[in-house]
Amino acid sequence: MQLSFLRPLYARPGPWCSVYLDASRDTQDARPALHLRWRALSEQLAADGADEPTIAALDRVVRGHDPMPGDYGLAVFATRGRVVLSEYLSAPPRRDLAAWAPLPHVMPMLAQRGEQVAWVRVLADRTGADAVAVSAGGVPRRARVTGRESYQLHQVNPGGWSQSRYQRAAMEAWHHNAGDAAAATAELAERVGADVVVVAGDIRATGMIAAQLPERWQDVMVRTDAGSRTGGADPAAMDDLTVQTIAEVAQQHVTAAMDRFGMQEDVGAGLEAVVSALQRNQVDTMLIVDDPSATGQLWIGPEPTDIATDPGRLAAVRDPQRVRADAALVRALVGTDAELTVLGPDEAPDLTDGVGAVLRYVDAGTPGRGNG
Repeated sequence: MQLSFLRPLYARPGPWCSVYLDASRDTQDARPALHLRWRALSEQLAADGADEPTIAALDRVVRGHDPMPGDYGLAVFATRGRVVLSEYLSAPPRRDLAAWAPLPHVMPMLAQRGEQVAWVRVLADRTGADAVAVSAGGVPRRARVTGRESYQLHQVNPGGWSQSRYQRAAMEAWHHNAGDAAAATAELAERVGADVVVVAGDIRATGMIAAQLPERWQDVMVRTDAGSRTGGADPAAMDDLTVQTIAEVAQQHVTAAMDRFGMQEDVGAGLEAVVSALQRNQVDTMLIVDDPSATGQLWIGPEPTDIATDPGRLAAVRDPQRVRADAALVRALVGTDAELTVLGPDEAPDLTDGVGAVLRYVDAGTPGRGNG
């Protein structure tokens, strides 16, 4: 999981209010219920010492939110009278939560967010195609390619002196349209760095598009005849296929990270090893088991790599702060452009301290190797 979207949170010194709320609308009284839950959280923040301007900024966001149908949640982070980041959660949080701390409490949001997959989906027929692309954790981008020819794009019935001429014209138009659609698809895929390309719709049109895609996108392409630009087919079938495909790619990301970690054998396992690697800007991807009950803490200084299990190891830092371990780890990942993979408890039951790291490099100074 790329964490660059969190950078604004670490560009400000804090302290931070972090709020998680169930914003689902399952009754007519959804808004009053949301406000009531928020009132309890705001009172908790005030009792914990949060400043009034920051609570007021959160209040404007929460009370200004119009609940939407379905089950979902809100995560909002604010400091010094300003809301810096607000995110929709695809499901309600495990519980409503408010925290006032030196660092933002982002782990619940990241655990629910999971692996982010960039994808493109193209819905095509023989007159053109509609495409939507989503970057990893980003906003959808759309493109539409329509037919370039005025031919009626269907094969004519047998018979008649003009059959072959019109048939060739139709096929030529289909190839033109497919070429345009393939070019638009490749452009979108390039723009978002797609991990998967779903090409759906008319089976002949999708075949033509697939054949004209650059090889790199053919390698990550999935074809289906589900869906229709005119709404004649079940759109849910295409949606289900897209979700399934994205989930499979996300799981492949997790498996690849775990495989890379396993190949390191005796390094990068456990909290001490991960903290040491983060101090040295050595972590490529951190693995962490999602544990909402975790209460571990670490010591930090002003810089992302100022992180330690003991304040005595931050001799150069004046007045180090004690914070949640997961909050300190994520800040260090963001500050060193490292990635995160969140695992379920059953995915890595033997991971030491529930945390490990895939390293960018291993040298004699790496704990577990050489003089470490």
